[in-house]
Amino acid sequence: MKEQQADLKTIAWNTMERYGFSPRFPPEVIHETSQLSPERHIRIKKGVKDLRGLLWSSIDNVDSEDLDQIEFVKEGNNGEVLVKVAISDVDHYVTKRSHIDRHAGHNGTSVYPGIVTFHMLPDRLCKGISSLLPGQDCHAIIIEYTVLPDGEVRPGNIYRGVVRNKAKLVYEEIGDWLEGKTPVPATVADTEGLKKQLKLQNETAIRLRAYRRRQGALDLETLEAQVISDGKTVTDLVIQEQNAARCLIEEFMVAANGTIASFLEDEGLPMIHRVVRVPKYWEEIRLVAAKFGEKLPANPDAKSLSSFLTKQRETDPDRFPDLSLTVVKLMGSGEYVPFIPGRRPIGHFALAVSDYTHGTAPNRRYVDLIIQRLIKSVLLGTKTPYNIRELDERAEWLSGREKAANKVERFMRKSAAAVLLKPRIGEVFEGFVTGASEKGTYVRLVNPPAEGRVMRKESGLKVGQKVIVKLLKTDHLNGHIDFEYLHDKEDD
Repeated sequence: MKEQQADLKTIAWNTMERYGFSPRFPPEVIHETSQLSPERHIRIKKGVKDLRGLLWSSIDNVDSEDLDQIEFVKEGNNGEVLVKVAISDVDHYVTKRSHIDRHAGHNGTSVYPGIVTFHMLPDRLCKGISSLLPGQDCHAIIIEYTVLPDGEVRPGNIYRGVVRNKAKLVYEEIGDWLEGKTPVPATVADTEGLKKQLKLQNETAIRLRAYRRRQGALDLETLEAQVISDGKTVTDLVIQEQNAARCLIEEFMVAANGTIASFLEDEGLPMIHRVVRVPKYWEEIRLVAAKFGEKLPANPDAKSLSSFLTKQRETDPDRFPDLSLTVVKLMGSGEYVPFIPGRRPIGHFALAVSDYTHGTAPNRRYVDLIIQRLIKSVLLGTKTPYNIRELDERAEWLSGREKAANKVERFMRKSAAAVLLKPRIGEVFEGFVTGASEKGTYVRLVNPPAEGRVMRKESGLKVGQKVIVKLLKTDHLNGHIDFEYLHDKEDD
């Protein structure tokens, strides 16, 4: 087992370098980080609001320490809800053109291969000084917006503040409770007012989600396996399922990012938009829908596609993730593009929004740090830190870094799956056909959720088909898993 640990970690480091990342922090970055001092009790300065008394909380993965945002809601008049989202002021510590900034700008994002995490910023920063962890005063950018009774968002103010996280919560625990599966978690029960606060947050998120769905937001779900490791070996692969808590944070961040874009546009500042273009392969999406008996319009229409996907989720939940993945591939990936206020935005087809940026995760994504600096230039009355040429260059580079990060994570999931399955060569598994073309036929197992290629008897298999396959071979160095098709699941 010891050999396996060293092997996978080495593969992860090598894979990072193969895709152009610099996984090791240079000495100058380490030195610069060591000079930073945490501020446990921050003195409130002019232009900064003291919001430490509010009941802020965070919801994230159980092992997350690099906390970017915390949330607070308050009931308003006529059924409205005022939402405050506090974003860590990473720019307070990471100045433009510093050694830390240059290294972060090169990598562009944190990368999560599973067996080891490659943070964009050194741990002392992202998991300490600039993290919104409980028990410490934190510099933050506060984003306010109001959610109307029908779920529409009215953008509000953005300003600097000092905050203190009162509760570090976990997606699975809070999600199960909000869905009525478990009793109220101890952390929630022991913190006065937190139960009521989270219930209101959840009700607000449900409003937001319903409104976006009516506008044509796509309800997609792809099965990405998460590598579970005890630090020495791969112990399992699990599907990170969507739940009420994850939906809550997703909806709050979509609204916050839309508010940021509106704020910068009102100030006339060029920025970077996060876009998903109108699908280039719409005709292929129509053909996919036709196989399910659904007729989509000739021209791309988000509302029609959204309605089709919602119906399929309800009628065939087992195959829905694979349908989602097919649609995602045909739509094309998200990207970053420069945007000048006054021009027509490209928009985000999948979210059904026209003006959208990424500015809520500056510990993990460099584009968010750029957006934060643009916001602060307005708040401080200083010259904008980026011209349109810089934004254009950064947008192109960071789009490429995101794609590279996805490739690293995808490869390492395959490598980890190959390690996990190696002792089970010769065993028989149930699975779904996820791809069938001249490039090969692929099957995703039901348990564990690993994907591999059918190397024997693959002829005639179709996407979505339930099959029984035998594991022939694994190769963790190349991320390969080979199957033989035995028969359809229905033949059992």
